[in-house]
This record gives sequence, structure tokens and C-alpha cells, in this order.
Amino acid sequence: MTRDTTPPVTAPPVTAPPVGPVVSSAHLAASDLPELSEMEFALTMANHAFQRWMGRCMAAAGAPGMAPLEILILHLVHHRERPKTLADICLVLNVEDTHLVNYALRKLDERGLVAIGRKGKEKTVAISPEGAALCARYGEVREALLVRGVKAVGIDPAEISRLAALLRALSGSYDQAARAAAAL
Repeated sequence: MTRDTTPPVTAPPVTAPPVGPVVSSAHLAASDLPELSEMEFALTMANHAFQRWMGRCMAAAGAPGMAPLEILILHLVHHRERPKTLADICLVLNVEDTHLVNYALRKLDERGLVAIGRKGKEKTVAISPEGAALCARYGEVREALLVRGVKAVGIDPAEISRLAALLRALSGSYDQAARAAAAL
């Protein structure tokens, strides 16, 4: 019997790719500010989670089937319990397409959650008693499920406030860039 004296073949060591920022588009992260791509991916994830949360919270509050924009508009109309105009709503929510807001308002009106009126030639929208009650119930569900959970994680409220300020500042940069892109 002949003995095999060839050394065993060993596989080359496996090296894991470097773990870097979590992005959805490496080609966009390859820029002078890769952190912006990282933030955009996080914002995308947060936006989808937030929209999913709003719909499920509203369903738990007793109004299933509402779209995220309808929910945002309902809360805005209830804000300070003053009637709002279409222009007010679009401005505050940074929505360009007024037809989307009009459609959401029509759906809210059909549910009896808002009251449509007029102030001169302008359409106004006020919260109805049913809409105010639904907003209150949404707030109760939000407090029980979301606020308590966020507080339990131990995130510093000042950090949340700083993040909000940063996102508002970045939204201005995106708006300016969008205007510039539209002019190309």
C-alpha cells in the first residue's frame, strides 16, 4: 500500500466583507457624503414603520382602513381646534399635490370626522365631535403602546428633539435640491 504524501488542500481563509454603514444603494453612498445615504436608508425604514404604525394605531382606535395621509390630516385639523384651509394643510404637511389632500379630506368628510365649510372663497376644514373623539382614542392607544415602549428603551427625550430639528433642517436641503432639479 502506497502512502499519499501530498499535503491536504486547504481552503483559503474566508474573510467577511467589511461592515460599514447600512445603505440601500452603494452607488449613492459612493459620494463625498456617504453618511447621507445611510440617513436616507434609515429615513426610508422609519417612514414605512411610521406609516404602518399610524394605520394600525388608528385601526386599534376604532377606524380601520384609513390611509396615512388621512390620519396626518385628521390630527392636523384637530390641532388647536381651529379650522384649517387647504393651503394651511398643504403647507404644514409639506404636500405639493393639493389633489391628494382634497381626496383625503373628502374621505374624512364621508366618515363624519371633519366638517367642510367656507371662509369667503376658501374651503375650510374643522374637526367634528366624532373626529375629536377618534383623535383622543388614537392618543390613548399611542400612549399605551408607543410612548411607553420608547420610554422603556431609555432614549433621551432631548436626543429625540435634536433628531427632529436635524430632520427639519435636512428637509429644507431636500426641498432646495428638488427646486434646483426641477429647473434643470
